[in-house]
Amino acid sequence: MFPEVTLTVPNTKQITVGAAIAMLLESSGVKAAFGVISIHNMPILDAFAERGKIRFVMARGEAGGTGMADAYARTTASLGVCLTSTGTAAGNAAGAMVEALTAGTALLHITGQIESQYLDQNLSYIHEAPDQLTMLKAVSKAAYRVRNVETAIGTMRQAIQCALTAPTGPVSVEIPIDIQAALIDVPAHLEPLPVVLQVPPQSSLDALADKLAAAKRPMLWIGGGARHAGAAVARLMALGFGVVSSTQGRGIVAEDDARTLGAYNLHKPVETFYQTCDAMLVVGSRLRGNETLKYELKLPRPLYRIDADAAAEGRCYTSDAFVCGDSALALDGLADRLEGRMKVDPSFTPDLRQARLDAERQLLDGLGPYATLVGQLQEAAGRNFNWVRDVTVSNSTWGNRQLQIFDPRAGVHALGGGIGQGLAMAIGAAVGSAVNAPGRKTFCLSGDGGFILNLGELATAVQEKADVVFVLMNDQRYGVIQNIQDAQYGGRRCYVELHTPDYAQLTASLKLGHARVSQLDTLPAAIDKAISTTGPFILEIDMRSIGAFKTAFAGPPTKVAAGTAA
Repeated sequence: MFPEVTLTVPNTKQITVGAAIAMLLESSGVKAAFGVISIHNMPILDAFAERGKIRFVMARGEAGGTGMADAYARTTASLGVCLTSTGTAAGNAAGAMVEALTAGTALLHITGQIESQYLDQNLSYIHEAPDQLTMLKAVSKAAYRVRNVETAIGTMRQAIQCALTAPTGPVSVEIPIDIQAALIDVPAHLEPLPVVLQVPPQSSLDALADKLAAAKRPMLWIGGGARHAGAAVARLMALGFGVVSSTQGRGIVAEDDARTLGAYNLHKPVETFYQTCDAMLVVGSRLRGNETLKYELKLPRPLYRIDADAAAEGRCYTSDAFVCGDSALALDGLADRLEGRMKVDPSFTPDLRQARLDAERQLLDGLGPYATLVGQLQEAAGRNFNWVRDVTVSNSTWGNRQLQIFDPRAGVHALGGGIGQGLAMAIGAAVGSAVNAPGRKTFCLSGDGGFILNLGELATAVQEKADVVFVLMNDQRYGVIQNIQDAQYGGRRCYVELHTPDYAQLTASLKLGHARVSQLDTLPAAIDKAISTTGPFILEIDMRSIGAFKTAFAGPPTKVAAGTAA
């Protein structure tokens, strides 16, 4: 006789906490997520696979996965999601989290945590990082720990709302693995919490409109916080305002519009033009140091600011008036109040256009042979493309201003200054296009020094069929460091020469498209091949064969060298 056994039949209406999290993300509009699978996030990723509604991109490292999620969020105007394991893996994501924090990216970082019963006991438990939550708080807008099954979904809803609320930023949530795997009834509330816009005070708008109504040559400086405010910006432009953008604000106004300086915000002809303006309104911009000659750029006065972050008042530059509120709401409110009141100097727009042309001419002249590359890439890219840039000499000299872009979500740059993030970001941007805007090509500008840092993500690009043209500027060295050594250290060069792969052989082993350009007359055919290839392609520019830039870039510009591009 066998002993009597009582079988417990599971409640078929119950799901794991991990599955509930997957459902919450779906209801929050998440179509793709990025990261590395681990024992400490498997309940969530198992639900992704079972439900089949969120595309999970298998990065080769947590830094890459987080960078992909960052660029996905920036280019799709939606929530970016990355998943990592706990401890070392969460630490691997820290650099990319700092970048997302610098850029104000709405990103949700879900990281595992060891079993609750062993947590915070200093037991040297595998994958444990002492005080991980404090580390996450340092690199996030906010960081949360899910402490029990009952609060898991509520904590996640709060984290998503926090990430999406201006000023936006990356938010981390650590979830112990036993809580992820626990069975629960299907939660009653799996919809996201509302994101409330900061409504500007009407009295503040009244006062600011009265000040601006007297301006004859008014300028708008638009930053990343105004990327959703394009229609309102257009209304003020129709009233006579000129526009200049930060790196994050590129494409809010199409950069071939005669009324914008584009991102030529600090060149000497532009600074001279600023002195003819009688008002500047800065909207949703931090006025970053390397875009303002370390805060010494002479901006027009009076200087007014609009920002959703009340702490921005007086930061970097003294504000002559400040309005705290959502940029679109505030600019629409100003346009309503300024209709029929502006009397702009008729020479203002022609003068602005001339300043832009003079700045462009200086930049292109300094590129030497690479002006040809810029022109041919622009022609090949057209108007519908993503423009992702790593930190490299080529981006500092031209990529942050050219190619011209025409959409506020098309431009992605590693604003925090960390090299090597462009490769992963380009994959995230390409996945975003595939999910949301099929047919949009992604171009990524990188230097060889940064490119090799996350080289493993090329395998991700191939596996995911990411439609990216990697424009690899290969001079086999850290070019900007060499230029700084020449300019500031008496030409004593050290630690700058790099052993680099033979990319023809490397790409062949990965089944990845490749063309090397050693002479400019072969460039058109190489670009055509890159454009016509579906999936990732490396367009390698052999800088040692083609030659140097006419003007050497030796680090971010200062007031002493104001004519140099940043």
